[in-house]
Amino acid sequence: MAEHTSSSITVDAAPQAVMDVIADFPRYPEWTGEVKEAEVLGRDARGRAEQVRLLLDAGAIKDEHTLAYEWIGDEEVREVRWSLVKSQMLRSLDGVYRLTPVDGGHRTEVMYQLTVDVKIPMLGMIKRKAEKVIIDRALDGLKKRVESGGAAQDTREDTN
Repeated sequence: MAEHTSSSITVDAAPQAVMDVIADFPRYPEWTGEVKEAEVLGRDARGRAEQVRLLLDAGAIKDEHTLAYEWIGDEEVREVRWSLVKSQMLRSLDGVYRLTPVDGGHRTEVMYQLTVDVKIPMLGMIKRKAEKVIIDRALDGLKKRVESGGAAQDTREDTN
């Protein structure tokens, strides 16, 4: 079984507000340090992203790749998983955001787990370090984005 890296953070917002930011892929470049572009390539019947193309620059890992997403939960999505569809540099990229309500649902514990395998030879220790940097930056950016009201912006109002 592949090794993975995980971490968690508590966000001062309800789980739905957190998931709204996670699901808003076109705005990822605004709050993630590593994602430079994000384009939803396909949606499911509920309008949730099924495939997303991402342009990533995470220091040691620079890549354009496509991920497939699985949303867990019908009414309230509390978990989203992704896996690699295609990539130039990566052999695999599997991850999950799992949201757990705390304090009666007014706050959310966000767990982020990530497994990355690159096509070029790289020491496991260096891969784990890269995963940890990606996770920590993503969780910090997510927390700041949600708590600053980023979830309140409805992308359906865009008039592009």
